[in-house]
Amino acid sequence: MNLKQQYALVTGNYWAFTLTDGALRMLVLLYFYQLGYSPLELALLFLFYEFFGIVTNLFGGWLGARAGLNVTMNLGLTIQIGALIMLTVPTEWLSVLYVMVAQALSGIAKDLNKMSAKSSIKALASDGDGKLYRWVAALTGSKNALKGVGFFLGALLLELFGFANAMWIMASMLAIALLVSLIKLDGRLGKARNKPKFGQMFAHSPAVNWLSAARLFLFGARDVWFVVALPVFAASVLDWSHLQIGTFMALWIIGYGIVQAAAPKLIGRQQNPTARHAFWLALVLAAVPMFMAYALHLDPQTILVIGLLIFGVLFALNSAVHSYLIVAYADEDGTSKQVGFYYMANAGGRLAGTLLSGYVYQTAGMEACLTLSAVFILLAGLLALRIERPVQA
Repeated sequence: MNLKQQYALVTGNYWAFTLTDGALRMLVLLYFYQLGYSPLELALLFLFYEFFGIVTNLFGGWLGARAGLNVTMNLGLTIQIGALIMLTVPTEWLSVLYVMVAQALSGIAKDLNKMSAKSSIKALASDGDGKLYRWVAALTGSKNALKGVGFFLGALLLELFGFANAMWIMASMLAIALLVSLIKLDGRLGKARNKPKFGQMFAHSPAVNWLSAARLFLFGARDVWFVVALPVFAASVLDWSHLQIGTFMALWIIGYGIVQAAAPKLIGRQQNPTARHAFWLALVLAAVPMFMAYALHLDPQTILVIGLLIFGVLFALNSAVHSYLIVAYADEDGTSKQVGFYYMANAGGRLAGTLLSGYVYQTAGMEACLTLSAVFILLAGLLALRIERPVQA
């Protein structure tokens, strides 16, 4: 298969996984809210999902560089199938701890799959002609659009088939994707010529380290109000139904993904983005949750909907620039080492954001979640500005 066919296969694999991952997130959130779980308890259900994402990105990047990215990608699909089947048990078995373990497996699977997909592009696209930037934006943007479809799919499957049957349907979808991947994906993809030692996972350039720290706060800023606080606020304050919540969040993620894929056109294709782009985009983005926190009491539904739309556009541009910079800064040989380390920081941000989303909302309300989001975004911008080496066009 040529490079474009391999890229299409990697993207298709990533799409199939992302669809079920988004659906699973919405299914777990809505189903256990329906069972009477508090915001903090809902956040705890995703604790292992995010924690093991940190561990997986670290070990997965090393494994991908040694064994090849086809191994880590197919392993991610296999583990996700197992996690979905775990949740098909009778309702009385679904304790908090049991669901946390299933979510841990899902978190491992998701970050193996994402790290593999993002790293593989380095071997499939060149940077000089802008192809790397366009392909990273297209992969990341389309993934997020499909995640939004997954949110809607999760809410719909819960309404039509119930929790357990939804798990069987998604496991069957992934089994087909796994079979295609096992047959078609190039076994040499992403394998380093010099086998890295595990200790090398922590030896990166200052640019990679600063960018990873910025990523941690950027995604913590999103999840601190989006993951738990937003759907609980919509259900308890705005009185939205499960399907309304799932549909709205799905449309938001889809729009976010479309903007992310179009980032090269929106930001400008004359040159590749730099750390300075990341800094200024963060400053503009931070103003949105800060204004929302100030004005939310005036008209909660209008401020939330309009604010989310603006936040989604700006956050997508921020994320697209970050996603490009890490792939561009990564070494040619064994790209997954740097990408895995970077997405370990990404998972750390999601973990902190998820826990804070449940705790801060339960103790201080949505306005506090939004204010904390603005602070995190400002920190992300300042950290990105510390990157010294520019990416050449």
